[in-house]
Amino acid sequence: MSGLRSFVARRLLLGAAQTVAVVLLVFALTEALPGDAAVALAGDQPDPARIAAIRETMHLDKPAYERLADWATGLLHGDLGTSLVSGRPVGRYIADGFGPTLLLATLTLALLVPLGFGLGVLAARHEGRLADRLISSVTLAVYAVPEFALGVLLVTVLALQLAWLPPTAVGYGTDLLGHPAALVLPVLVLLARPVCSLSRLVRAGMIDALASPYVAQARRYGISGPRVRYTHALPNALAPAVQQLARTVDWLLCGVIVVEALYVIPGLGTVLLNAVAERDVPVVQGLAVVFGVLTVVINLGADLVAHRLAPRAGVAA
Repeated sequence: MSGLRSFVARRLLLGAAQTVAVVLLVFALTEALPGDAAVALAGDQPDPARIAAIRETMHLDKPAYERLADWATGLLHGDLGTSLVSGRPVGRYIADGFGPTLLLATLTLALLVPLGFGLGVLAARHEGRLADRLISSVTLAVYAVPEFALGVLLVTVLALQLAWLPPTAVGYGTDLLGHPAALVLPVLVLLARPVCSLSRLVRAGMIDALASPYVAQARRYGISGPRVRYTHALPNALAPAVQQLARTVDWLLCGVIVVEALYVIPGLGTVLLNAVAERDVPVVQGLAVVFGVLTVVINLGADLVAHRLAPRAGVAA
């Protein structure tokens, strides 16, 4: 128990340090952006007085360390800043875009877990035979296709040529649940690579576990095949699979920019793209901090779960 408490304490301290590093890195990167945000926001024919007023509004006339201190203080109070373009709070942008992104992530995970584990267990059970070779070949081929290329291919075939599905979510707004057909193509694209990586990981873990001495001992005691596979072998594939799932959740919540842009879904990725295009620095900073903190929290939780599932696996501290 003391070992678990020590591991949790070290992970929490590491998570806090990573969060601080994320805040500092986001501020440094936005400061290093080329050009002057005030000039960009002033228009095609900027007036010096307007530029000066924008710089004062953005606090660009203050030293960098003062702006960092003000921004960090606001973050501690839950204030992510205010959009320079619309004047809306950055938190409102995130709240508006979080729903569609969370919906896509939830649907993808709901399909990913049974498909990934099912294919991995099936391949391991038929190691070296036709089913295993077929699953391994298909997953490797699909994993090699970038999301953008796969998305364009699915739109061309299923939406434009066969007219089975809508090509984008244009016109549906945030009411995606009311138009489930618009979610099929994005979820297929988001699901493709994670299913491949998870199934291959489960397959490898199952094969290693089935070849271990304790499984051989269980078989000598007359324990049935299904019980050996699902009670003794499968749990040993859970720890790395949980970490893979955490990386997938992190990617789904923070890295769906390509998919949301391709299918015109008003999620966090689209909000970030629009903010970058409009040079809306507070929105970019706020989203970057949210993405970074989500990454830290999700991976921290995955490490704790993996340590609990397989405490002898040597999860790095």
